[in-house]
Amino acid sequence: MSDCTIEGKATTSKADEWAERIAAQQRSGMSVKQFCKDHSLTEYSFYAWRKRLLKKEPVRFALVDRRAGHHEPPTEAALELVLATGERLRIGAAVNAAVLRTVLDVLRG
Repeated sequence: MSDCTIEGKATTSKADEWAERIAAQQRSGMSVKQFCKDHSLTEYSFYAWRKRLLKKEPVRFALVDRRAGHHEPPTEAALELVLATGERLRIGAAVNAAVLRTVLDVLRG
């Protein structure tokens, strides 16, 4: 998903806007019905975009090198999850919200 610039003004794509709306609904704790009502959205559009974004976003994983002695400086993470196994998942500030939701859903599963 890329941003585009029109006459010097940055705009976001519809997909980015809907990804943010969907993330905001999840953060709000409100039902989809109430969230859509409060934000003048149709439930049909909300569910259609949620389905489209889930299909569109592939889950991307990074290869983990577990060789002894191979150490790279840690990257700056906006968020770090520590799993029950002791493994750490570092999440950068620029992560795509839809991809992060998909990864978290997989971890919860």
